[in-house]
Amino acid sequence: MRLLVRFLGFLFAAGTVMFLVGVAAVAGLIWHFSKDLPDYSQLQDYEPPVMTRVHAADGSLLAEYAKERRLYLPIQAVPKLVINAFLAAEDKNFYEHGGIDFSGMVRAAILYAENYGSNRRPQGASTITQQVAKNFLLTNEVSFTRKIKEALLAMRIERAYSKDKILELYLNEIYLGLGAYGIAAASLVYFDKSVNELTVAEASYLAALPKAPAALHPVRNHDRAIERRNYVIDRLLENGWIKQADADTARKAPLIVTNHTTAGHTFAGEYFAEEVRRDVFERYGEKKLYEGGLSVRTTLDPKIQVMARKTMAAGIVNYDEAQGWRGALSKIDISGDWGVKLADIKSLSDISPWRMAVVLETNDQSARIGFQPGRELGGAVSKDRQTGIITLEGVKWAKAASGPTKGRAPTSVSQVLSPGDVIYVDPLLKDGSPVDGQFRLRQLPEVSGAMVVMDPHTGRVLAMVGGFSFDQSQFNRATQAYRQPGSSFKPIVYSSALDNGYTPSTVVVDAPIEIDQGQGAGVWRPDNFSNGKYRGPTTLRNALRLSLNTVTVRLAQDIGMPLIGEYAKRFGVYDELPNYLSYALGAGETTVMRMVTAYSMIDNGGRRVKPTLIDRIQDRYGHTIFKHDTRECRGCDAPEGWKNQPEPQLIDHREQVLDPMTAYQITSMMEGVVQAGTATVVREVGKPIAGKTGTTNDARDAWFVGFSPDIVVGIYLGYDKPRSLGRGNAGTGGHLAAPIARDFLKLALADKPAVPFKVPAGIKLIRVDAKTGMRAGPGDTGRTILEAFKPGTGPPDNYSVIGVADADGRALTVSPDTDRTILRPGTGGLY
Repeated sequence: MRLLVRFLGFLFAAGTVMFLVGVAAVAGLIWHFSKDLPDYSQLQDYEPPVMTRVHAADGSLLAEYAKERRLYLPIQAVPKLVINAFLAAEDKNFYEHGGIDFSGMVRAAILYAENYGSNRRPQGASTITQQVAKNFLLTNEVSFTRKIKEALLAMRIERAYSKDKILELYLNEIYLGLGAYGIAAASLVYFDKSVNELTVAEASYLAALPKAPAALHPVRNHDRAIERRNYVIDRLLENGWIKQADADTARKAPLIVTNHTTAGHTFAGEYFAEEVRRDVFERYGEKKLYEGGLSVRTTLDPKIQVMARKTMAAGIVNYDEAQGWRGALSKIDISGDWGVKLADIKSLSDISPWRMAVVLETNDQSARIGFQPGRELGGAVSKDRQTGIITLEGVKWAKAASGPTKGRAPTSVSQVLSPGDVIYVDPLLKDGSPVDGQFRLRQLPEVSGAMVVMDPHTGRVLAMVGGFSFDQSQFNRATQAYRQPGSSFKPIVYSSALDNGYTPSTVVVDAPIEIDQGQGAGVWRPDNFSNGKYRGPTTLRNALRLSLNTVTVRLAQDIGMPLIGEYAKRFGVYDELPNYLSYALGAGETTVMRMVTAYSMIDNGGRRVKPTLIDRIQDRYGHTIFKHDTRECRGCDAPEGWKNQPEPQLIDHREQVLDPMTAYQITSMMEGVVQAGTATVVREVGKPIAGKTGTTNDARDAWFVGFSPDIVVGIYLGYDKPRSLGRGNAGTGGHLAAPIARDFLKLALADKPAVPFKVPAGIKLIRVDAKTGMRAGPGDTGRTILEAFKPGTGPPDNYSVIGVADADGRALTVSPDTDRTILRPGTGGLY
């Protein structure tokens, strides 16, 4: 008995010692791994990378920018269904355990032992808290060391944070495939829905993804994805979180996902979105743009943007087609499955309704074509093969652009197309409606151009077209292409004169002029567009209306190029303008954006505007960090409500760059350009419009910039590698750019009333002779107009002609009936 007691005492002592040794070992192990654990307190201030979202002025999504597509959702905004789906799939006891599921760990250890040496990845038993520890603080290393650290961190995290906070971190951090991080982004990417709109089936599929998103791809591994989704549905039912009927419906639901991209979401807004991206990048840097979760509200008006894109593309295409058919894009072998071969050719994604096609067979009357098949979400070429017909009506424009038959219209389809030709087509229209099954041949234009539409009162860019196709060329011709504006710069020259004592009735001689450029540069002989035709003494109004170069050069001589350079800088057209007279004719290079901004200042009465594509930017917390409108609102802050105080007032501190009366004078003169000058095609708009055309040397650039009281539009057409657009009128701004502006303004102003330009206080409207600018008499039966004069000025009683002097250099007073023959070089002291 005594021996038994001693033996039991020995066993107890040994057990106690082993227990203490075990405890010490565990404590030592915990101490060993704890000393190198990351600081979990950083989770409190964790700011995950969140994508920046760009919206149009109406709130519609324009673009998204991110390295990790993530939208952060507080746990209070996550529906119970979504929470339960993830708990069912990942950790049903989440709200009960202390960070570690011990039974799950034992199960994983047994499986690990069973599979040891099989190269199979061990099964995990991580709780959601452990996954947060791993995803935020550790690596993906598969080892017991990491699992021990993960467990230790999980217990510490559980003591430091609430369950809801841990779940919030998890649901916003996890990767769910297709570039989506977190449930909010995944909901958009897979189903184009907010989390509040997800069905049981959709929420269950998302909850199935964390373990292996690639292995559960909805297209490549469709059956496996359905199986895993249904497993989650079963767990939801088993836990009593959904009803039997809901589970049955969800299991039968097909797994259909959308292809939600991060590109420009508003049709035709790609150039605009990219310009916004550059702006935000320059302001805040790459990290803030792609990870800062910014909310950018832009100035883009989607309706105006679509109008701008439609009319600009039509103008470019119409000009290009008039030059003739240059041939197919490429040629492919159409034997076998032509669809796969055609699918391998890159087609432009932003020129809808154009579609790429291949010619399958041709005859004199028609051609049968096959359309490029799409690709499924997994990348495989669709098996669907669609065909159509091109008749002779669809190719009648396609005269040969070169060769012996250059300029001849085709008499058969086979003259234009042959089997294997890869082409673009769009539906053939008859009386504005598509003809069923018939298509029209198209070709990608060589010419390009740009359009900018602006609110003149604020500088807000309402629309921007930077070229024919952003997919074809990301170069934004509205902001990056520096081109000569030609005569569209003349309103800046004339504004400089009107702001310094001249009037619209000031007379300048229109006649040949020779200018010695000095330093061996030779003699410059500027000429009007109508070579050899001169009008003699001409008012500034008529000179601008008819875009007379010799008058503009003489005016620039009289007022001086330094003054013109100062106004060009004020208007933002040029940073520095060289003191050469040729620059008065628009020989310097500038952008469409700069020209539209300058015209906006004229339109709004001379106030400086700063062009902007962004109204405001908010950070991830909703704080406004940028706002374009800097006007002061006095009286807007009324914390105690309305108590009959004075109405709030907007105080505009912007600089006055041009006298309001001068702005009205030049506007009135540009109305004349539209009514009876080089832009008469714009009269068809049927509303008050002012503007100016521009054509550079050899017709390399064609411009029109114009405005109504509340909208400004600027357009240029030209080749990226400048060359002539055509001879004579065919290559002018009035023939190419102005019709595009007309078509756009017809659409943009269709539902707007015809509002005249506002006459500022102080302006006197006096009836004058339209030709001479002199005051009209009571019985004057000739053509007269109302001319705008500032206080202290008025119509002249006789001509004092700029550009005509006597032998002593004194200005000659010339009768209105002066014979124009005296205006030849070498007579009358002309210089």
